Amino acid sequence: MRIIPAIDIIDGKCVRLSKGDYNTKIIYNENPLEVAKEFEAHGIEYLHLVDLDGAKSSRIVNHKILEQIATKTSLKIDFGGGLKADSDLKIAFESGANQITGGSIAVKNREVFEQWISKFGADKIILGADANNEKVAVSGWLEESKEDLVPFIQNYQSKGIEYVICTDIAKDGMLEGPSFDLYAKILSKAKGLKLIASGGISTFDELPKLAELGCEGTIIGKAIYEGRISLKQLEQYIIG
Repeated sequence: MRIIPAIDIIDGKCVRLSKGDYNTKIIYNENPLEVAKEFEAHGIEYLHLVDLDGAKSSRIVNHKILEQIATKTSLKIDFGGGLKADSDLKIAFESGANQITGGSIAVKNREVFEQWISKFGADKIILGADANNEKVAVSGWLEESKEDLVPFIQNYQSKGIEYVICTDIAKDGMLEGPSFDLYAKILSKAKGLKLIASGGISTFDELPKLAELGCEGTIIGKAIYEGRISLKQLEQYIIG
């Protein structure tokens, strides 16, 4: 299972929110590149980079930070937050993103998102299926859609999607453990899906459990920043 630390950006700084609420912002580091380099030094190969300013303004904002991390580390970066148009994707890929994640757009403008899958390839486009009570949430989680999570994922799987990041909003940033049952349910219904678990990871022991369920990757944020899971532990897990 791939280990994918998260860096969330507001005003160019590395922050974390709880349940996606901007009022709960904690700044962990003024310099995201420094954080990314530390991840890389511990054998980490992947990074989940979220442009929270972009998510709020519905267009890419922090692409300079993406470019900085992409040129000064060899991390494979998946980038999300506010990607709404082909021009946003062009900027993201030109700035060094390996993959992009589309969330709200996949609900609000299916046509565009489906075009991205066929234009850029299923290996480049990740579906961000964020859920609240098994309903898909959009717009930086400020809105709940009427879409049921599992059929939503299955529908996009039929359109070619391979990678899905699923965050249970109730768990995000709460350090109370991930949604094992939800992930088990998704994996039982969407065969062959590369599911990336996100939200709630709080202890190292949860990682083998997620791997056992069949998750292809897991995104870890606050647990690293709060010292619940050390980079040394992750390094040993990766070396295996």
